[in-house]
Amino acid sequence: MPDPLVVCDGVEFSYGPAAAGRGEGSGGGPDGRVLRGVSLAVFPGEHLAIIGPNGSGKSTLARHLNGLLRPHRGTVLVRGRDTREPAALRAIRQTVGMVFQHPESQMVATIVEDDVAFGPENLAVPSGELHARVREALETVGMWEARDRPPHFLSAGQKQLVAIAGVLAMHPECVVLDEATSMLDPRGRAEVARVVATMRSSGTAVVSITHVMSEAALADRVIVLRDGVVLLSGPPREVFADADALRRTDLDLPPVADLAGRLHRRFSRFPAGLLTVDEMVRAVEASAPMPG
Repeated sequence: MPDPLVVCDGVEFSYGPAAAGRGEGSGGGPDGRVLRGVSLAVFPGEHLAIIGPNGSGKSTLARHLNGLLRPHRGTVLVRGRDTREPAALRAIRQTVGMVFQHPESQMVATIVEDDVAFGPENLAVPSGELHARVREALETVGMWEARDRPPHFLSAGQKQLVAIAGVLAMHPECVVLDEATSMLDPRGRAEVARVVATMRSSGTAVVSITHVMSEAALADRVIVLRDGVVLLSGPPREVFADADALRRTDLDLPPVADLAGRLHRRFSRFPAGLLTVDEMVRAVEASAPMPG
């Protein structure tokens, strides 16, 4: 197994006693701790999904992965660089890029092409390479034809694709999607899923912070957070097999897994533990009576 790209070791974080009890983004439990000794690793090229109920610490953890927040206890290392070291932050943020829930929050230019160029320009990428990076990133997300359009004329899904392109143009080794599909319709989510698959095929690691269980089911590994603690961790099929633990955490199963479980309870020969529509179709076909 390759060396991890990001390592969180015993990470604790609090927004302070005054913020205690107001939920994720402001404070966690009675002592205000949002993260309570979180340890995990992100490996090159993998797709890691982090799920949990509101207030579990998902977005706070996401912001630790590239040094936007720094732990009060414990460490976060990105390619061996400590996020608490100010001199390391530039390299850390080149390595791990962030895409947020509201794409407008990271758009700075009046034209799509200029917006995507902003990040690599700040890295002093030469002009010839800069143009190539911008075109490559926009083509990856399917937005090259919109390069001359103002971002505010785009749909929510298109804006999110442009935000992803802006991160991709910086050539990160890992992209963190912090609830990046939560405001999108099914078509927009499908477009982001396509881009995630493209990123994976090129070797870019993806960390998805999501409440959409069908998205988490597509990851290589799933981590479940509750009250700032890692409750479950493992491949999706293993994590979603523990339906009782998920329900106690106020999380639903992915729709296919839920349907497969219901069918298994009614028809014992029908397989449980299915995660994708393709698996469901094959199981239904295999269980259907032969004609004649």
